[in-house]
Amino acid sequence: MSAATEATDAKVPSAALEAGLAIVALLVALLVGYGWFLGFHLDNVHNGLLAASFSAVGLYVVRMRPRHREGWLLVAVGVIHAVMFFGRQYGRVEGVLPAASWIGWVGVWLLPLAIALFGWTFMAFPDGRMLSPRWRRAGLGMCAVAALMAATTALWPVDYDRIGLVSSHPLALPGSQVAARLWPYLLPNYALFQVLWTAAVVVRLRRARGDEARQMRWLVYAMVMATVLLVTGLVVFGSPTPGRLAVPLIPVAAGIAILKYRLYDIDPVVNKTLVIGFLVLVVTVGYVTLVVGVGALIPVGTGWLSLLTTAVVAVAFEPLRRRAQRLADRLVYGHRATPYESLSRLSAQLDEAPEGLLDGIAATVANAVGATEVIVWVGEEARLLPQAGWPRQPSPSEPSRLGELDRGPPRHVRPVVHQGTVRGAITLRKPVGEALTLAEDRLLDDLVAQTGLVIAQQQQARELQATARRIVTAQDAARRRIERDLHDGAQQRLVTMGLELGSLAEQAKATGEPELAARARAVRAQLLEATADLRELARGLHPMVLSEAGLKAALRMLADRSSIPVRLTVALAGRTPREIEATAYYVVSEALTNAARHSGAEVVTVEVAKVAEGLQVRICDDGCGGARQSDGSGLQGLADRLAAVGATLTIDSPVGGGTRIRTMLPCA
Repeated sequence: MSAATEATDAKVPSAALEAGLAIVALLVALLVGYGWFLGFHLDNVHNGLLAASFSAVGLYVVRMRPRHREGWLLVAVGVIHAVMFFGRQYGRVEGVLPAASWIGWVGVWLLPLAIALFGWTFMAFPDGRMLSPRWRRAGLGMCAVAALMAATTALWPVDYDRIGLVSSHPLALPGSQVAARLWPYLLPNYALFQVLWTAAVVVRLRRARGDEARQMRWLVYAMVMATVLLVTGLVVFGSPTPGRLAVPLIPVAAGIAILKYRLYDIDPVVNKTLVIGFLVLVVTVGYVTLVVGVGALIPVGTGWLSLLTTAVVAVAFEPLRRRAQRLADRLVYGHRATPYESLSRLSAQLDEAPEGLLDGIAATVANAVGATEVIVWVGEEARLLPQAGWPRQPSPSEPSRLGELDRGPPRHVRPVVHQGTVRGAITLRKPVGEALTLAEDRLLDDLVAQTGLVIAQQQQARELQATARRIVTAQDAARRRIERDLHDGAQQRLVTMGLELGSLAEQAKATGEPELAARARAVRAQLLEATADLRELARGLHPMVLSEAGLKAALRMLADRSSIPVRLTVALAGRTPREIEATAYYVVSEALTNAARHSGAEVVTVEVAKVAEGLQVRICDDGCGGARQSDGSGLQGLADRLAAVGATLTIDSPVGGGTRIRTMLPCA
């Protein structure tokens, strides 16, 4: 179940809903309670238990999560069983009771509908929705067949003899003999219903992941235990009653799975059940073999055989228990990596992206020691923050001290130490009742040591990146300062000198010195050209428009000055950090310069947009392609600059296919 669905379901029930739930609970209590008061019938006990268990669990689920569909299905199953239970109890009372035939009749024909609704409930578990439209059509087909069977039992007394009602069927319609002959052909549908919803549960279990898989295991465990008791009752006692009485365990397990799946894990329960069941089977077989088999062949007293059996069981018990535990661990938890496999897997992950290393470490630790939860903490001993986890990312939290990590639910804490300094910690939880073995403890020490090396390398990498970022920031600041000095200082003086020369040229012309005027005008023209060159140089260092008007205006200026037509698209909401704006500007500037010099393109497309991940920059041209990122090239310098701010440069430039340059600048 997703977090959004869980949050939607977990609404506070309204007063009207509370009143409605109370009425339903009271109705079920009256029907079941008065039904028990009317008498005890062993073959109807399970209906009363189902009514009570399904109703109680369903009402509690609905009260906690009013919009949870599965809770309403559980309530419906409980109510229909309560009505059916009361009807059958009422119809079995000796003597004349008011409307006995009609009330008993209701307790008979509801059975097919109750079974179909039971199946639908668990086909839709745990969220109340079918797996797919195909499974929904199958469920509707099951309900249609159940409705046909219910109509048959409602119109004719085809099922009265089996149920054993004292009251008679209230209807006397023609065709009862035909219905009685057809009824045996409809009865196998009950088995088909069970096959259908069992298949649906198995398919959903195989497809389930994460929390839903854990929920499904709770349901399947209860179903398997009920089936085992049913088979045991049939084989040992010749009666399905033990299995029927165990069916109420199913809604209880369903309720736990829906409401408490984050608190209780089914795997340890299944594990211990397998171990105990295997040992009970071994002890029983050993006792029967020695006492019955040996006693039939050798005339030895029963007391001596019992003593011999006890000694054999005592000697063989511990080796058998260890084997059973290993088998149960393999069946429940699957394959656990050996120390060599774990360390090899961790070594292979060191070549992956740095941001995924700690997640890989958490997964490796969990797989190596069979943990249900692993969290990797990073920081100093007095200030640790969760950075990675398995099976899910840890939620952000306040910094914790190393000594505080073992507070709360029981978990193992291992500090991560590198070169005598605490770099972090690893905390893990094992399944309930399962401790770290000696081999797992040693393996965990090795993994923690490797984790210290990884964290130290990541910290060094972050420090190097921070240093490079500071250098880039300082360079940008120096460029802005030089540009400002040139614009406000030398450039202004040159402009003033140009004006002075123009004035001198006019005075020389007026006094009759044409040669001096011509020379002054020539010098002024050269001065204006030098001023333009200086202005262009200042703009190349750091465009004033970028600082004053922002990235969008600066990119428009680049597009206007480009010798190749540029299709510019800029989607920005407000300003981004100054260093990110400068980097994006230089990415586009370098790309346009390369396109003009080398590509032979007819048009260049520039797209800059603020997205969730950061500032996305894409430049594409339709030129000759073949651009390569090599040492000393402009693209290599651009890649180095991007690396300083934590970004990467992606170049796609097949020969003859144009050039596409992409980057994502982080701008949290």
